[in-house]
Parts: sequence; C-alpha cells; structure tokens
Amino acid sequence: MAYQALYRVWRPQSFEDVAGQEHVTKTLQNALLQQKISHAYLFSGPRGTGKTSAAKILAKAINCEKAPVAEPCNECAACRGITDGSIPDVIEIDAASNNGVEEIRDIRDKVKFAPNAVPYKVYIIDEVHMLSIGAFNALLKTLEEPPQHVIFILATTEPHKIPLTIISRCQRFDFKRITAKDIMKRMVHIANGSGIQFEEKAFEIIARAAEGGLRDALSLLDQAVSFSDEVVTVNDALTVTGAISQEYLNQLALSIKENNVALALKTLEDLLYQGKDETRFIEDLILYFRDMLLYKTAPNLEESIERVMVDTDFQNLAQTITNEQIYEYIDILNRTQQEMKFSNIAKMYIEVALIRLCETKVATVHHSDDVQNLLGKIERLEKEIQALKENGVTVSQEEKPQAAKRAPRTGKGYKVQTGRIHDILKGATKQDLQLIKSRWGDMLEMLNNRQMRSQAALLNEAEPVAASNNAFVLKFKYEIHCQMAMENNKFLEAISSILQEITGIHYQAVGIPENQWNEVREDFLKNNMDSSGDAQEEAEDDPIIAEAKKLVGIDLIEIQD
Repeated sequence: MAYQALYRVWRPQSFEDVAGQEHVTKTLQNALLQQKISHAYLFSGPRGTGKTSAAKILAKAINCEKAPVAEPCNECAACRGITDGSIPDVIEIDAASNNGVEEIRDIRDKVKFAPNAVPYKVYIIDEVHMLSIGAFNALLKTLEEPPQHVIFILATTEPHKIPLTIISRCQRFDFKRITAKDIMKRMVHIANGSGIQFEEKAFEIIARAAEGGLRDALSLLDQAVSFSDEVVTVNDALTVTGAISQEYLNQLALSIKENNVALALKTLEDLLYQGKDETRFIEDLILYFRDMLLYKTAPNLEESIERVMVDTDFQNLAQTITNEQIYEYIDILNRTQQEMKFSNIAKMYIEVALIRLCETKVATVHHSDDVQNLLGKIERLEKEIQALKENGVTVSQEEKPQAAKRAPRTGKGYKVQTGRIHDILKGATKQDLQLIKSRWGDMLEMLNNRQMRSQAALLNEAEPVAASNNAFVLKFKYEIHCQMAMENNKFLEAISSILQEITGIHYQAVGIPENQWNEVREDFLKNNMDSSGDAQEEAEDDPIIAEAKKLVGIDLIEIQD
C-alpha cells in the first residue's frame, strides 16, 4: 500500500483525540448525551485545528448504533462505514470547487429523501465561505428548516465572508489555535505509536513553527523524519522549518550586548551561508527579544514564550539586558523589517541594523554619564543654596512657580504662518473649499498609490477648512502631525501636484493645528470687522444667525440681505 502522510494516518477518530479544542468537544458530547442535536453547525477557525475531523466524528456519534453516546464506538457498521467513506448518507462537499448555484440546488432537491443506511443524513460543506452569493441564497431556506433526518455541518477558515443570515441559522463553534504544548503532546503520542525516535527539543521547534496548526506540525514532522537518519534531531528540525538555532540567537544577543560588531556580522554571514532567509532571520530576532521581554516581565504565563527555549545562556542574557534596551532593539528591528519589504538588498538593511543595535549600548552609557553629571550639578546647587540661607539670603517663593512654568518649554513647537493664513482667508471662497473637499478622498488614494502611505497617514486626522484660488488652510488634529507634514517639502509638492491633476488648479497647503485654528480665525474676523459693514453687526444681533454660528461655525455661514 502507498505511504500515507502522518496527518492522514493519525486523523482523530474520537473527540478525545481532537487536541486543544476542549471547549468545542465538551459541548458537543453533552449535546449528544442529552439528545439536543441542532440541525446546522458552523465550525470556524484557523487551518489544521480539527474542524473537518470534528465534523466527521460528530456524524459518526449521531449515527452510531449505540447512540446516544459521547464518543462513537468506531466498531459498529455505521461508524466503520462513515470512517472509510462507504456510507452514502454522510456527504462531504468541497465548496471551493463546488460553489455554484446548481450544486446547492442539487443538495436542496436531494435533501428531502430519507437516508439509506443510517438514521441521519449529514452534509459536511468544507470551506463554505467560497460559495457564491447565489449559492448561499439557494441554501438559506433549506438550512433554516431542513427535514428532521438531515444535519448540516459547515466548516470555514474565514467566517467573516459568510452572510449573517447563514450564521444566524447555525450553532457556531470557534476553533482556536492549538498551543505548542498540546501540539507537542500529540506529536509525542504519534511518534511513539509510529516508532519514530526523536529529541524532545526538536519537537519543541516543530511545534512552535507550526503556529497553532496540528496538521502543519505533522507535515513538518513527516519532512523531518524523511530528512533524518534514525533520530529526529534539533538540527533536522531547524533545517525543515528554516528557523535559526538557539545557539546563534544567543550569540547574536551577546555580541549586541557587548558592542561586538565584528562577531554580529560574522554570525549573520554564517547564517546566510547556511541558506537562512533574510526575512525569516529578522523575524526570528524580533521574536527572540520579544520572548526575552516577556520572560523578564511575565515568566509564568503559559505560551508567552513563542520561539525561544529558556536555557542557561538565555537566562543569563535576560538578567543583563534591561527592558529599555530591549524596547530599542525591537524598535530598530521593526523599522528594518518594514524597509526590507521595499528593497532587493535585504542583507544591507540587516547589516546596518546589527551595527545600530551594537551601538545602542554606547548610547545608553553616555546617557547614564549625562544623568550622573546632572545629578552632581543639582547637588552642588543645593549646597550653594543652603550656604546662602545660612548667610541670611532667602529665595523668593514667588519666583519658583514662574521657573516651574518656564521649565517645560524646552521643545521647539510648530510656528504657524499666521500672515499667510490671513491672506488665504481674505481671498477665501466657498467654491474653492468645496472643490478641494470633494476631491480630497481621491487625493489620499493617489498618495497611497505613489508609495507615500506613511506620509498620507498624517492626513487621516486633517481636513481643509478654508481655500482661496491658489492656496488652502489644512487643519490638523495634532500639532506633531502638522509639523511633520509642513516640514516635508516633497510631501507638500506631491499634494499640490495631485490636486492640480484632479482639479486643474495649483493649490498650496498651509497647515495649522486645531488648537490654534480658532484663535487665528477669530483674530482675522476681529481685524476685518470694520470692512464687513453693517451686515456683520446685524448678524451679531440676529438670534437666528447667532444660533446658526453655534451649530456650524462662522466659516460655513454666508449672510445675504
């Protein structure tokens, strides 16, 4: 007989064998014993977590000759027939390849016929989210009120694509990612049953690489068994998963901590020579420091450690590297990972990142020296103040609050171009503002298409509030976003050129933070009050116009006699 993959040979045949889904199997077992079987179920969750297997086990338990039972006996004719697929009353349908209306109409026409060999006819529709809208509509009424002898079990990895009208007619069970501990437990059981010799740490690597899917773990185990000689070793597991060994990760972390750039770059060269992928390398290094941070802050949390095995070297490094350094390491690596996505020379970005990581320790030491110097100056000043007090000189208490107020003004805030905004307001028209606002969404979309997503994100909390025939005022919710946008000349030129493309007019943007906009606008109105004539004075006295100003603001009101 031809060789079968491990995940096929060891497919669960009872609820007890379904790993890591006790919240689902316990509920189904109680329903079976109490004979409270629903007419339709929806099993959703990540791939390889046991959805289809649970559906088949449920079909066997319902039709078992010993029913009502919590587990199928797997010995009676019904259980054996459903297992080997010889009973036609349990129908498995792959919705990915049978997603049309005609296939569902065929189900609807045949569903009224009684089962031949077992009490219940069970339809298992896998990847049900692949059905077309027409197919869902054809299934709708049948799914809501099927004959008493029919049960539907729908399985999907993407429940958000299923219409709510279908979901509301089913009992929904959400399968979760299986923990590495449960995956490893199941792998050990399968290895012992199959006569596979292994190293325990090798199974740990495979279990973590599977990312919550037992089927993926068993596929990787199949590869590792084929690759190994007699025993599945750690090196075999690292080879088939493409992961980086703990030894190399510890060596990299040590070289970064000790500011050893040469060792860090040599380690990188060794890994790339072994065929490790640059993207996988940067991901493993991020997860290494992430695990180190979680180990330091929450060592007792189950499944908190994702990629790292807590050995002696790792524990020693975790004790010597501070949380602040780890934050900086992860920040540098995360930025590098984003930059690598848009480059064909990923190795260069990794080399630069490693050099920067090695230099962070130097920066930390300099920072520590600065703090010590500052503390020394404060101590000397306190001694001088104490000496002055002893000589009869007192420090004014009124000056202290003033000094406290001046102290926070250490940063250089954004300077609003008030004069230019006044010029725009003098020539502002409603038509120009409406034209810019009507094409604002198109402008943002074109910015994203031009690979300026990070810059375009600055405009998420911004809106045009006034416009003349050649410029407009852009109000930002946050001052920092305003400063970043207005200091980027390339970004401002892109906005102007795009607006010119879609409106035919060359507009220039002038930014202002939201907290300063009202002040500048009121100042402009106050200075131009005399030129506004009697209409403005009448507007101040008219209660209707005053109420309108409160509702929508003065810049959206046009007063006409």
